[in-house]
Amino acid sequence: MIEHDIVIIGGGPAGLAAAISARKAGIDDVLILERDNCLGGILNQCIHNGFGLHTFKEELTGPEYAARYIDMVEREKISYKLDTIVIDINKEKEVTLINREDGLITIKAKAIILAMGCRERPRGALNIPGYRPAGIYSAGTAQRLMNIEGYSVGKEVVILGSGDIGLIMARRMTLEGARVKAVAELMPYSGGLKRNIVQCLDDYGIPLKLSHTVIDIQGKERVTGVTLAEVDENRKPIPGTEEHYSCDTLLLSVGLIPENELSKGAGVEMSAVTSGPQVNDQLETSSEGVFACGNVLHVHDLVDYVSEEAALAGANAAAYVKSTSVKSASVKSAGLKSSHAKTALSPVLNQQTENVVLEAENGVRYTVPQFLDIAHMQDKVTVRFRVADVYKDRYISVYYDEVRVSHRKKKVLAPGEMEQVVLKKDSFIDFPDLKNIIICTEVE
Repeated sequence: MIEHDIVIIGGGPAGLAAAISARKAGIDDVLILERDNCLGGILNQCIHNGFGLHTFKEELTGPEYAARYIDMVEREKISYKLDTIVIDINKEKEVTLINREDGLITIKAKAIILAMGCRERPRGALNIPGYRPAGIYSAGTAQRLMNIEGYSVGKEVVILGSGDIGLIMARRMTLEGARVKAVAELMPYSGGLKRNIVQCLDDYGIPLKLSHTVIDIQGKERVTGVTLAEVDENRKPIPGTEEHYSCDTLLLSVGLIPENELSKGAGVEMSAVTSGPQVNDQLETSSEGVFACGNVLHVHDLVDYVSEEAALAGANAAAYVKSTSVKSASVKSAGLKSSHAKTALSPVLNQQTENVVLEAENGVRYTVPQFLDIAHMQDKVTVRFRVADVYKDRYISVYYDEVRVSHRKKKVLAPGEMEQVVLKKDSFIDFPDLKNIIICTEVE
């Protein structure tokens, strides 16, 4: 059986950043497996700008951002296989794949990094009444058809869902000469970044109808129109609020789902909230030596954060491979495995032998990571999370068990904007028996 030190599933922004980080950490034998015919992932169809402000300190388009990392991969001579479908990952870190050159083969990895990204929620998950005519696309599919394949998908458009892809496609369709009549959003707030609402809707006079949804689709061969209605606090249509819009195209931007069928096959414990793996601060899953990063872990709003997170996963996977090769890693018998990148610690911190649980409460939906290995953590750990609703003039608070250790006011918190707190290693010195870290919102 062919063996590799690190196998990365996915050649998008997360997989590329993880591979480069692992190589810089001293691992020469890194293999990227990508199902598309080129590296770069979803970035290749994101021809708008706004990428790279954090990573490269300049504004790039998606293909330009991807090209920076692809060039690094080529310079480092990191191996990759394109047009390769991974069929299965088992608990022994054996990866079964298929492509034209190799056929059906299984390779053995010392460490695996999951970087498969996410997919769009389809119409079938929405239960919209009406016919099933042509002209209904997910926003990402329409984006690929226009930006990669060169097709025009419609002239009169209604968009359901105000996620970032839907907002960006509202602008893209307008620039191509289409008329976007409305963007309807089921929730009372947008699911996208504030800057995208301004730049993609407000700047072009496209109305955003919050607390609205599609209740009917007309047309048999091709969409001829849709009916929108306002919804109540239970997300149910309110009779008498129906509005008809004639259109030939309906785009759906109704959420993203991490691609985790392979993760489940590897025995990874999943989060019911993020639909991604549960990880510790090293981004290691419940399966030892299997790491996760990017949108397969939780849906990000900025690719720069994906790259930052993936670089951490790559470095930690490299540390894991090195530690197992010299048989010096200590493996825990219960819970998520500890870090394999040892750091200089105070005697007090070394007393902490169990993973501390991070809990999301009072308006915080989830945290990533979900566990913290204080005994082996780095000097600081960035915890990312999203809130459950739009909140104004609230505090983001952090509690170590019952003690509040951080209290930071934010003018506006919104589900479309990912938030973060930074936990420093030396802040745990006075908490040798810490069991839980709570991250929550508070009014005062």
